[in-house]
Amino acid sequence: MNKPSPQSLDRLRAAVGPKGWSDASEDLAPHLVEWRGRYQGATPLLLKPADTSEVAAIVRICAETQTAIVPQGGNTGLVGGQIPCGDEILLSLERMKSIRALDQANAAITVDAGCPLKIAQDAAAAENLLLATSLASEGSATIGGIVSTNAGGTNVLRYGMTREQVLGLEVVLPNGDIWEGLTGLRKDNTGYDLKQLFIGAEGTLGIVTAATLKLFPRPQSQMTAFCAVASPAKAVSLLGQIRTASGNQVSTFEILPRRGLEFVLKHGGTAKDPFSQSHPWYVLMEVDCALRDRDELMKSALEADLLEDAVIAASLDQAQALRALRERLSEMQKHEGSSIKHDVSVPVSAIPTFLEEATAAVETACPGIRPVPFGHLGDGNIHFNLSQPTGMDKDLFLARWEEMNRIVHDIVAAYGGSISAEHGIGQMKCEEMLRYKSVTEIEMMKGIKHTLDPLNILNPGKLITP
Repeated sequence: MNKPSPQSLDRLRAAVGPKGWSDASEDLAPHLVEWRGRYQGATPLLLKPADTSEVAAIVRICAETQTAIVPQGGNTGLVGGQIPCGDEILLSLERMKSIRALDQANAAITVDAGCPLKIAQDAAAAENLLLATSLASEGSATIGGIVSTNAGGTNVLRYGMTREQVLGLEVVLPNGDIWEGLTGLRKDNTGYDLKQLFIGAEGTLGIVTAATLKLFPRPQSQMTAFCAVASPAKAVSLLGQIRTASGNQVSTFEILPRRGLEFVLKHGGTAKDPFSQSHPWYVLMEVDCALRDRDELMKSALEADLLEDAVIAASLDQAQALRALRERLSEMQKHEGSSIKHDVSVPVSAIPTFLEEATAAVETACPGIRPVPFGHLGDGNIHFNLSQPTGMDKDLFLARWEEMNRIVHDIVAAYGGSISAEHGIGQMKCEEMLRYKSVTEIEMMKGIKHTLDPLNILNPGKLITP
Protein backbone atom coordinates (compact mmCIF):
# COMPACT_ATOMS: atom_id res chain seq x y z
CA MET A 1 0.00 0.00 0.00
CA ASN A 2 1.02 3.59 -0.63
CA LYS A 3 1.55 6.20 2.02
CA PRO A 4 -1.16 8.78 1.25
CA SER A 5 0.22 11.86 -0.44
CA PRO A 6 -0.79 15.39 0.61
CA GLN A 7 -2.81 15.58 -2.60
CA SER A 8 -4.68 12.36 -1.77
CA LEU A 9 -5.43 13.60 1.73
CA ASP A 10 -6.79 16.85 0.31
CA ARG A 11 -9.08 14.93 -2.03
CA LEU A 12 -10.36 12.80 0.85
CA ARG A 13 -11.05 15.87 2.97
CA ALA A 14 -12.96 17.45 0.12
CA ALA A 15 -15.05 14.29 -0.33
CA VAL A 16 -16.56 14.61 3.16
CA GLY A 17 -16.51 18.38 3.70
CA PRO A 18 -15.28 20.31 6.75
CA LYS A 19 -17.49 18.41 9.24
CA GLY A 20 -16.36 15.02 8.00
CA TRP A 21 -12.66 14.85 8.84
CA SER A 22 -10.04 15.54 11.47
CA ASP A 23 -6.32 15.10 11.95
CA ALA A 24 -6.21 16.68 15.42
CA SER A 25 -4.58 14.41 17.96
CA GLU A 26 -7.33 14.94 20.52
CA ASP A 27 -9.94 13.78 17.99
CA LEU A 28 -7.90 10.81 16.82
CA ALA A 29 -6.94 9.51 20.26
CA PRO A 30 -10.24 7.79 21.24
CA HIS A 31 -10.25 5.94 17.91
CA LEU A 32 -6.70 4.63 18.12
CA VAL A 33 -6.81 2.37 21.16
CA GLU A 34 -9.14 -0.55 21.80
CA TRP A 35 -10.99 -1.24 25.05
CA ARG A 36 -8.37 -3.56 26.54
CA GLY A 37 -5.52 -1.19 25.68
CA ARG A 38 -3.64 -3.96 23.88
CA TYR A 39 -3.46 -2.20 20.49
CA GLN A 40 -2.40 1.41 20.02
CA GLY A 41 -2.72 2.63 16.43
CA ALA A 42 -1.92 5.58 14.21
CA THR A 43 -3.48 7.26 11.20
CA PRO A 44 -2.82 10.42 9.16
CA LEU A 45 -6.53 11.19 8.82
CA LEU A 46 -9.89 10.36 10.41
CA LEU A 47 -12.86 10.51 8.05
CA LYS A 48 -16.48 10.63 9.19
CA PRO A 49 -18.74 10.41 6.13
CA ALA A 50 -22.34 11.53 6.47
CA ASP A 51 -23.89 9.01 4.07
CA THR A 52 -23.24 6.07 1.78
CA SER A 53 -22.37 8.24 -1.22
CA GLU A 54 -19.55 9.85 0.75
CA VAL A 55 -18.26 6.41 1.80
CA ALA A 56 -18.24 5.39 -1.87
CA ALA A 57 -16.37 8.56 -2.84
CA ILE A 58 -13.73 7.88 -0.19
CA VAL A 59 -13.24 4.30 -1.34
CA ARG A 60 -12.95 5.32 -5.01
CA ILE A 61 -10.19 7.79 -4.17
CA CYS A 62 -8.39 5.21 -2.04
CA ALA A 63 -8.66 2.57 -4.77
CA GLU A 64 -7.29 4.98 -7.36
CA THR A 65 -4.36 5.97 -5.12
CA GLN A 66 -3.92 2.49 -3.55
CA THR A 67 -4.43 3.91 -0.07
CA ALA A 68 -5.50 1.52 2.68
CA ILE A 69 -8.66 2.07 4.75
CA VAL A 70 -9.63 0.78 8.18
CA PRO A 71 -13.40 0.99 8.84
CA GLN A 72 -14.52 1.50 12.43
CA GLY A 73 -17.88 1.38 14.20
CA GLY A 74 -18.17 1.92 17.95
CA ASN A 75 -14.58 0.78 18.62
CA THR A 76 -15.77 -1.99 20.94
CA GLY A 77 -13.93 -4.82 19.15
CA LEU A 78 -11.57 -6.95 21.24
CA VAL A 79 -9.07 -8.29 18.67
CA GLY A 80 -7.72 -5.07 17.16
CA GLY A 81 -9.61 -5.36 13.88
CA GLN A 82 -10.76 -1.73 14.01
CA ILE A 83 -7.37 -0.17 14.82
CA PRO A 84 -5.20 1.32 12.02
CA CYS A 85 -1.51 0.46 12.15
CA GLY A 86 0.06 3.58 10.61
CA ASP A 87 -0.55 4.81 7.07
CA GLU A 88 -4.16 3.64 6.71
CA ILE A 89 -7.01 6.11 6.57
CA LEU A 90 -9.42 5.58 9.46
CA LEU A 91 -13.05 5.66 8.36
CA SER A 92 -15.57 6.02 11.19
CA LEU A 93 -19.26 5.40 10.46
CA GLU A 94 -20.38 7.23 13.62
CA ARG A 95 -22.22 10.04 11.79
CA MET A 96 -24.36 7.53 9.89
CA LYS A 97 -26.85 6.59 12.61
CA SER A 98 -30.33 6.96 11.12
CA ILE A 99 -33.09 4.40 11.41
CA ARG A 100 -34.19 4.28 7.80
CA ALA A 101 -37.34 2.18 8.16
CA LEU A 102 -39.22 -0.12 10.52
CA ASP A 103 -41.69 -2.51 8.89
CA GLN A 104 -43.87 -3.80 11.71
CA ALA A 105 -45.88 -6.22 9.57
CA ASN A 106 -42.70 -7.72 8.10
CA ALA A 107 -40.94 -7.57 11.48
CA ALA A 108 -37.82 -5.90 10.05
CA ILE A 109 -35.79 -2.77 10.72
CA THR A 110 -33.36 -1.00 8.38
CA VAL A 111 -30.64 1.10 10.00
CA ASP A 112 -27.45 2.93 9.09
CA ALA A 113 -24.20 1.18 10.01
CA GLY A 114 -23.25 3.79 12.60
CA CYS A 115 -26.46 3.41 14.59
CA PRO A 116 -25.71 2.14 18.12
CA LEU A 117 -27.36 -1.20 18.87
CA LYS A 118 -29.27 0.24 21.85
CA ILE A 119 -30.96 2.88 19.69
CA ALA A 120 -32.10 0.22 17.22
CA GLN A 121 -33.30 -1.97 20.11
CA ASP A 122 -35.33 0.91 21.55
CA ALA A 123 -36.90 1.67 18.17
CA ALA A 124 -38.01 -1.95 17.88
CA ALA A 125 -39.28 -1.98 21.47
CA ALA A 126 -41.44 1.07 20.76
CA GLU A 127 -43.34 -1.14 18.30
CA ASN A 128 -43.48 -4.03 20.81
CA LEU A 129 -40.83 -5.91 18.84
CA LEU A 130 -37.46 -7.35 19.80
CA LEU A 131 -34.09 -6.87 18.12
CA ALA A 132 -32.56 -10.03 19.50
CA THR A 133 -28.83 -9.29 19.49
CA SER A 134 -27.83 -8.21 23.01
CA LEU A 135 -24.32 -7.24 24.16
CA ALA A 136 -22.78 -5.70 27.26
CA SER A 137 -21.48 -2.93 24.95
CA GLU A 138 -24.81 -2.31 23.20
CA GLY A 139 -24.79 1.36 24.15
CA SER A 140 -21.72 2.00 22.00
CA ALA A 141 -21.41 -0.99 19.65
CA THR A 142 -22.80 -0.08 16.22
CA ILE A 143 -24.83 -2.09 13.73
CA GLY A 144 -22.07 -2.03 11.10
CA GLY A 145 -19.47 -3.32 13.53
CA ILE A 146 -21.84 -5.95 14.89
CA VAL A 147 -22.57 -7.23 11.38
CA SER A 148 -18.93 -7.08 10.29
CA THR A 149 -17.80 -9.12 13.29
CA ASN A 150 -20.84 -11.44 13.37
CA ALA A 151 -21.29 -10.53 17.03
CA GLY A 152 -22.73 -13.02 19.49
CA GLY A 153 -23.97 -11.97 22.91
CA THR A 154 -26.29 -13.44 25.48
CA ASN A 155 -29.28 -14.29 23.25
CA VAL A 156 -27.47 -16.53 20.77
CA LEU A 157 -28.91 -19.67 22.33
CA ARG A 158 -32.43 -18.89 21.15
CA TYR A 159 -31.99 -16.39 18.32
CA GLY A 160 -28.58 -17.19 16.86
CA MET A 161 -25.55 -15.09 15.98
CA THR A 162 -25.85 -11.79 14.13
CA ARG A 163 -25.52 -13.73 10.87
CA GLU A 164 -28.95 -15.21 11.51
CA GLN A 165 -30.51 -11.78 12.15
CA VAL A 166 -29.47 -10.15 8.86
CA LEU A 167 -31.97 -10.03 5.99
CA GLY A 168 -30.07 -7.63 3.74
CA LEU A 169 -27.09 -5.30 3.52
CA GLU A 170 -25.92 -2.19 1.74
CA VAL A 171 -22.17 -2.41 1.14
CA VAL A 172 -19.55 -0.21 -0.48
CA LEU A 173 -17.21 -2.51 -2.41
CA PRO A 174 -13.42 -2.06 -2.63
CA ASN A 175 -13.69 -0.29 -6.00
CA GLY A 176 -16.23 2.21 -4.67
CA ASP A 177 -19.32 0.58 -6.18
CA ILE A 178 -22.39 0.36 -3.95
CA TRP A 179 -24.09 -3.02 -3.63
CA GLU A 180 -27.78 -2.33 -2.95
CA GLY A 181 -28.56 -5.53 -1.09
CA LEU A 182 -31.08 -4.23 1.44
CA THR A 183 -34.14 -6.47 1.47
CA GLY A 184 -36.71 -7.68 3.92
CA LEU A 185 -37.14 -11.06 2.25
CA ARG A 186 -36.99 -14.21 4.36
CA LYS A 187 -36.75 -16.40 1.26
CA ASP A 188 -34.68 -15.60 -1.82
CA ASN A 189 -33.17 -18.57 -3.62
CA THR A 190 -31.64 -16.75 -6.60
CA GLY A 191 -28.04 -17.87 -6.41
CA TYR A 192 -25.26 -17.05 -3.97
CA ASP A 193 -26.30 -15.41 -0.71
CA LEU A 194 -23.95 -12.47 -1.16
CA LYS A 195 -24.66 -10.80 2.16
CA GLN A 196 -23.03 -13.71 3.95
CA LEU A 197 -19.67 -12.75 2.43
CA PHE A 198 -19.63 -9.51 4.41
CA ILE A 199 -21.05 -10.75 7.73
CA GLY A 200 -18.05 -11.56 9.91
CA ALA A 201 -15.56 -10.37 7.29
CA GLU A 202 -14.33 -7.57 9.59
CA GLY A 203 -14.36 -4.94 6.87
CA THR A 204 -11.88 -6.80 4.66
CA LEU A 205 -14.26 -7.37 1.72
CA GLY A 206 -16.49 -4.30 1.81
CA ILE A 207 -17.75 -1.54 4.08
CA VAL A 208 -21.23 -2.20 5.45
CA THR A 209 -23.20 1.06 5.37
CA ALA A 210 -26.69 -0.19 6.30
CA ALA A 211 -28.46 -3.39 7.31
CA THR A 212 -31.98 -4.78 7.39
CA LEU A 213 -32.42 -6.96 10.47
CA LYS A 214 -35.08 -9.39 11.66
CA LEU A 215 -37.32 -8.46 14.54
CA PHE A 216 -39.27 -10.79 16.82
CA PRO A 217 -42.32 -10.50 19.08
CA ARG A 218 -41.28 -9.26 22.49
CA PRO A 219 -41.62 -11.93 25.19
CA GLN A 220 -44.66 -11.16 27.32
CA SER A 221 -43.17 -12.78 30.41
CA GLN A 222 -39.61 -13.79 31.24
CA MET A 223 -37.97 -15.55 34.15
CA THR A 224 -34.51 -14.35 35.18
CA ALA A 225 -32.82 -16.71 37.64
CA PHE A 226 -29.39 -16.88 39.24
CA CYS A 227 -28.60 -20.48 40.11
CA ALA A 228 -25.90 -22.18 42.17
CA VAL A 229 -24.60 -25.44 40.72
CA ALA A 230 -22.00 -27.93 41.87
CA SER A 231 -20.09 -28.24 38.61
CA PRO A 232 -20.10 -27.43 34.88
CA ALA A 233 -21.42 -30.95 34.28
CA LYS A 234 -24.44 -30.14 36.44
CA ALA A 235 -24.86 -26.88 34.54
CA VAL A 236 -24.93 -28.71 31.19
CA SER A 237 -27.54 -31.12 32.55
CA LEU A 238 -29.54 -28.18 33.90
CA LEU A 239 -29.52 -26.59 30.44
CA GLY A 240 -30.96 -29.74 28.90
CA GLN A 241 -33.58 -30.06 31.61
CA ILE A 242 -34.79 -26.44 31.33
CA ARG A 243 -34.81 -26.45 27.53
CA THR A 244 -36.96 -29.57 27.48
CA ALA A 245 -39.30 -28.46 30.25
CA SER A 246 -39.78 -24.97 28.74
CA GLY A 247 -40.29 -26.12 25.16
CA ASN A 248 -36.93 -24.64 24.11
CA GLN A 249 -37.72 -21.15 25.41
CA VAL A 250 -34.30 -20.55 27.02
CA SER A 251 -32.79 -17.31 25.67
CA THR A 252 -29.82 -16.90 28.04
CA PHE A 253 -27.70 -19.49 29.83
CA GLU A 254 -24.45 -18.09 31.22
CA ILE A 255 -21.92 -19.77 33.50
CA LEU A 256 -19.37 -18.21 35.86
CA PRO A 257 -17.13 -19.59 38.61
CA ARG A 258 -17.01 -18.52 42.24
CA ARG A 259 -13.76 -16.64 41.61
CA GLY A 260 -15.47 -14.54 38.94
CA LEU A 261 -18.39 -13.70 41.21
CA GLU A 262 -15.94 -12.73 43.95
CA PHE A 263 -14.25 -10.28 41.56
CA VAL A 264 -17.62 -8.63 40.90
CA LEU A 265 -18.55 -8.55 44.59
CA LYS A 266 -15.16 -7.11 45.53
CA HIS A 267 -14.96 -4.38 42.90
CA GLY A 268 -18.57 -3.90 41.78
CA GLY A 269 -19.71 -1.35 44.34
CA THR A 270 -23.33 -2.21 45.13
CA ALA A 271 -23.14 -5.81 43.86
CA LYS A 272 -24.45 -8.33 46.38
CA ASP A 273 -24.15 -12.09 46.67
CA PRO A 274 -27.62 -13.58 46.04
CA PHE A 275 -26.88 -16.47 48.41
CA SER A 276 -25.96 -16.77 52.07
CA GLN A 277 -23.15 -19.25 51.34
CA SER A 278 -20.65 -19.67 48.51
CA HIS A 279 -20.95 -22.22 45.72
CA PRO A 280 -18.36 -23.40 43.17
CA TRP A 281 -20.29 -22.41 40.02
CA TYR A 282 -23.23 -20.22 39.03
CA VAL A 283 -25.62 -19.98 36.11
CA LEU A 284 -27.57 -16.94 34.96
CA MET A 285 -30.52 -18.04 32.88
CA GLU A 286 -33.46 -16.33 31.26
CA VAL A 287 -36.48 -18.26 30.06
CA ASP A 288 -39.47 -16.87 28.18
CA CYS A 289 -42.29 -18.40 30.19
CA ALA A 290 -45.51 -17.52 31.95
CA LEU A 291 -45.39 -16.64 35.64
CA ARG A 292 -47.33 -19.80 36.58
CA ASP A 293 -44.64 -21.98 34.95
CA ARG A 294 -41.61 -20.59 36.80
CA ASP A 295 -41.95 -22.55 40.02
CA GLU A 296 -42.56 -25.77 38.12
CA LEU A 297 -39.42 -25.27 36.03
CA MET A 298 -37.24 -24.73 39.09
CA LYS A 299 -38.95 -27.49 41.06
CA SER A 300 -38.16 -30.03 38.34
CA ALA A 301 -34.49 -28.96 38.34
CA LEU A 302 -34.27 -29.29 42.13
CA GLU A 303 -35.89 -32.71 42.07
CA ALA A 304 -33.33 -33.83 39.48
CA ASP A 305 -30.52 -32.72 41.85
CA LEU A 306 -29.21 -30.18 39.33
CA LEU A 307 -29.41 -27.09 41.56
CA GLU A 308 -27.83 -26.26 44.91
CA ASP A 309 -29.83 -23.04 45.24
CA ALA A 310 -31.57 -20.46 43.07
CA VAL A 311 -32.91 -16.91 43.17
CA ILE A 312 -35.69 -15.83 40.79
CA ALA A 313 -36.01 -12.11 40.09
CA ALA A 314 -39.27 -10.67 41.35
CA SER A 315 -38.93 -7.34 39.53
CA LEU A 316 -37.18 -5.74 36.58
CA ASP A 317 -34.69 -4.10 38.96
CA GLN A 318 -33.85 -7.45 40.54
CA ALA A 319 -33.48 -9.04 37.11
CA GLN A 320 -31.02 -6.33 36.09
CA ALA A 321 -29.04 -6.76 39.32
CA LEU A 322 -28.72 -10.50 38.64
CA ARG A 323 -27.67 -9.88 35.03
CA ALA A 324 -25.05 -7.41 36.21
CA LEU A 325 -23.30 -10.14 38.23
CA ARG A 326 -22.41 -11.77 34.91
CA GLU A 327 -22.24 -8.76 32.59
CA ARG A 328 -19.74 -6.82 34.74
CA LEU A 329 -17.30 -9.69 35.15
CA SER A 330 -14.95 -8.63 32.32
CA GLU A 331 -14.84 -5.06 33.63
CA MET A 332 -14.24 -6.13 37.22
CA GLN A 333 -11.49 -8.55 36.22
CA LYS A 334 -9.37 -5.54 35.24
CA HIS A 335 -9.06 -4.63 38.93
CA GLU A 336 -7.25 -7.91 39.61
CA GLY A 337 -4.34 -7.03 37.33
CA SER A 338 -3.47 -8.27 33.87
CA SER A 339 -5.43 -11.04 32.23
CA ILE A 340 -4.84 -13.25 29.21
CA LYS A 341 -8.03 -13.76 27.21
CA HIS A 342 -9.45 -16.63 25.20
CA ASP A 343 -12.73 -16.50 23.27
CA VAL A 344 -13.24 -20.17 22.40
CA SER A 345 -16.02 -22.62 21.67
CA VAL A 346 -16.38 -26.37 21.99
CA PRO A 347 -19.44 -28.63 21.75
CA VAL A 348 -21.68 -28.01 24.77
CA SER A 349 -21.29 -31.64 25.82
CA ALA A 350 -17.50 -31.19 25.97
CA ILE A 351 -17.47 -28.09 28.17
CA PRO A 352 -16.99 -29.88 31.53
CA THR A 353 -14.00 -31.95 30.38
CA PHE A 354 -12.54 -29.04 28.40
CA LEU A 355 -12.65 -26.78 31.47
CA GLU A 356 -11.05 -29.44 33.63
CA GLU A 357 -8.27 -30.17 31.15
CA ALA A 358 -7.51 -26.58 30.21
CA THR A 359 -7.53 -25.40 33.83
CA ALA A 360 -5.09 -28.12 34.85
CA ALA A 361 -2.81 -27.33 31.90
CA VAL A 362 -2.48 -23.58 32.57
CA GLU A 363 -2.08 -24.10 36.33
CA THR A 364 0.77 -26.52 35.66
CA ALA A 365 2.44 -24.11 33.24
CA CYS A 366 2.03 -21.08 35.53
CA PRO A 367 1.59 -21.91 39.22
CA GLY A 368 -0.65 -19.42 40.99
CA ILE A 369 -2.50 -18.41 37.81
CA ARG A 370 -6.18 -17.68 38.41
CA PRO A 371 -8.46 -19.07 35.67
CA VAL A 372 -11.82 -17.31 35.33
CA PRO A 373 -13.74 -19.26 32.67
CA PHE A 374 -17.19 -17.78 32.06
CA GLY A 375 -19.66 -17.07 29.33
CA HIS A 376 -22.25 -18.51 27.03
CA LEU A 377 -22.48 -22.15 28.10
CA GLY A 378 -25.72 -22.55 26.17
CA ASP A 379 -23.96 -22.22 22.80
CA GLY A 380 -20.58 -23.63 23.83
CA ASN A 381 -18.75 -20.27 23.92
CA ILE A 382 -16.42 -19.91 26.92
CA HIS A 383 -14.30 -16.84 27.69
CA PHE A 384 -11.40 -18.73 29.21
CA ASN A 385 -9.75 -15.74 30.88
CA LEU A 386 -6.64 -16.05 33.02
CA SER A 387 -5.88 -13.52 35.75
CA GLN A 388 -2.27 -13.08 36.77
CA PRO A 389 -0.99 -14.76 39.93
CA THR A 390 -1.35 -12.47 42.93
CA GLY A 391 1.77 -10.34 43.26
CA MET A 392 3.22 -11.24 39.85
CA ASP A 393 4.53 -8.42 37.65
CA LYS A 394 1.89 -7.50 35.06
CA ASP A 395 4.27 -7.25 32.13
CA LEU A 396 5.94 -10.55 32.95
CA PHE A 397 2.55 -12.22 32.96
CA LEU A 398 1.41 -10.65 29.69
CA ALA A 399 4.69 -11.76 28.10
CA ARG A 400 3.30 -15.30 28.39
CA TRP A 401 0.22 -14.47 26.27
CA GLU A 402 1.26 -16.56 23.25
CA GLU A 403 2.36 -19.45 25.46
CA MET A 404 -1.00 -19.56 27.23
CA ASN A 405 -2.85 -19.18 23.93
CA ARG A 406 -1.04 -22.16 22.48
CA ILE A 407 -1.85 -24.34 25.50
CA VAL A 408 -5.55 -23.44 25.50
CA HIS A 409 -6.06 -23.36 21.74
CA ASP A 410 -4.44 -26.75 21.21
CA ILE A 411 -6.85 -28.24 23.73
CA VAL A 412 -9.76 -26.46 22.04
CA ALA A 413 -8.69 -27.88 18.68
CA ALA A 414 -8.52 -31.38 20.15
CA TYR A 415 -12.21 -31.04 21.04
CA GLY A 416 -13.07 -29.88 17.51
CA GLY A 417 -13.62 -26.32 18.74
CA SER A 418 -12.87 -22.80 17.52
CA ILE A 419 -10.22 -20.34 18.71
CA SER A 420 -12.62 -17.45 18.06
CA ALA A 421 -16.24 -17.96 18.95
CA GLU A 422 -17.61 -14.41 18.73
CA HIS A 423 -14.84 -11.79 18.93
CA GLY A 424 -13.35 -12.41 15.48
CA ILE A 425 -9.75 -12.61 14.29
CA GLY A 426 -8.65 -8.99 13.77
CA GLN A 427 -4.91 -8.55 14.04
CA MET A 428 -4.69 -10.59 17.24
CA LYS A 429 -5.29 -14.05 15.77
CA CYS A 430 -4.17 -13.74 12.13
CA GLU A 431 -1.11 -15.90 12.55
CA GLU A 432 -2.77 -18.14 15.13
CA MET A 433 -5.54 -19.00 12.68
CA LEU A 434 -3.00 -20.44 10.22
CA ARG A 435 -2.23 -23.16 12.76
CA TYR A 436 -5.81 -24.32 13.13
CA LYS A 437 -7.42 -23.91 9.70
CA SER A 438 -6.56 -26.21 6.83
CA VAL A 439 -4.56 -25.05 3.82
CA THR A 440 -7.69 -25.49 1.72
CA GLU A 441 -9.73 -23.19 3.98
CA ILE A 442 -7.03 -20.52 4.03
CA GLU A 443 -6.63 -20.60 0.25
CA MET A 444 -10.40 -20.30 -0.23
CA MET A 445 -10.45 -17.25 2.04
CA LYS A 446 -7.50 -15.69 0.23
CA GLY A 447 -9.22 -16.32 -3.09
CA ILE A 448 -12.36 -14.50 -2.00
CA LYS A 449 -10.30 -11.61 -0.66
CA HIS A 450 -8.30 -11.29 -3.89
CA THR A 451 -11.42 -11.43 -6.05
CA LEU A 452 -13.23 -8.65 -4.22
CA ASP A 453 -10.23 -6.59 -3.05
CA PRO A 454 -7.32 -7.28 -5.43
CA LEU A 455 -5.49 -4.13 -4.27
CA ASN A 456 -5.81 -5.18 -0.61
CA ILE A 457 -6.94 -1.72 0.48
CA LEU A 458 -9.67 -2.73 2.92
CA ASN A 459 -8.42 -3.42 6.44
CA PRO A 460 -5.14 -5.01 5.35
CA GLY A 461 -3.39 -7.25 7.85
CA LYS A 462 -6.65 -8.13 9.58
CA LEU A 463 -8.49 -11.45 9.55
CA ILE A 464 -6.31 -13.02 6.87
CA THR A 465 -2.68 -12.46 5.95
CA PRO A 466 -2.03 -11.54 2.28
